[in-house]
Amino acid sequence: MNKNQVNVSKYQVIKEDIRFDSGETYCSAWLFLPKGVTKPPVVVLGHGIGAIREMRLDAFAERFAQAGIAALAFTYRYLGDSGGEPRQLMSVNRQLDDWEAALKFVKSYPSLDGERVGIWGSSFGGGHAITIASRHPELKAAIAQCPFTDGLASASALGLKDTLKVIPVVTKDLFAKLFGLPPVMVPIAAPPGQPALMNAHDALEGYLALMPEGVEFVNYLTARIIPEILRYRPGLVASKIQSPILFCVSDTDTVTPAAQTLKLVKHAPRGVIKRYEAGHFDFYTGEAFEQLVNDQTQFLKQNFN
Repeated sequence: MNKNQVNVSKYQVIKEDIRFDSGETYCSAWLFLPKGVTKPPVVVLGHGIGAIREMRLDAFAERFAQAGIAALAFTYRYLGDSGGEPRQLMSVNRQLDDWEAALKFVKSYPSLDGERVGIWGSSFGGGHAITIASRHPELKAAIAQCPFTDGLASASALGLKDTLKVIPVVTKDLFAKLFGLPPVMVPIAAPPGQPALMNAHDALEGYLALMPEGVEFVNYLTARIIPEILRYRPGLVASKIQSPILFCVSDTDTVTPAAQTLKLVKHAPRGVIKRYEAGHFDFYTGEAFEQLVNDQTQFLKQNFN
């Protein structure tokens, strides 16, 4: 056994398809339960920009459940098989509302221990995990994986020239919203030099690598999200987090620059920072996944016990 692996019993896992109410509609989710564990603690998992739970959230959730920790992996409204119109709408505040709805659901679910609740977010969802943790001191643990911490830093990583390329489509979508017209979309990931939310050398390939066979990657979102992304700086509230929180940071991150992330998250009073050489999109598979999921399982078990 690798010295970084966690020595835990391997519980059989029960996977349930569920929905929970959020706003005017619902979020679709999977609930992973460790078989034979009465009232297990639970961790809520949310993904990054434009991502759905099929994109390897289940891999993390299943491993947590094997260690005796229930896990709820959900898809935000307007994406995947969750409800809501228009499709592919993204809103920071609505996604944060989805997180709140997910917490409300697990805290009241009869077979779960609503007093032992944690959260796990990756990329943009990692930023949300920071925000939600700052608002919920009762959480037993939080994990922010390759977290989005500063919209300005991420825009800087994209580059001024490529950032300017998306301004016309943002303007069109804001007018469409104002006049009740169909939304105007922007690609989530594209090759370098092409306008998109992310166009680093590993962005498009990284997204596609997370898609299971038979599931289509819908590679666009409403362009109106871009001004929100630029204004969103969840790393600034890290100092307000009272719960233990693990920050898993990629030193070679092309999307959420490590230098700014480390500068911001060091202010979390009970924060633990772990750094990895793997890139932003490498965290979900292979050796990097094994290292991360073992570190994260150990952190959760320590703080749930």
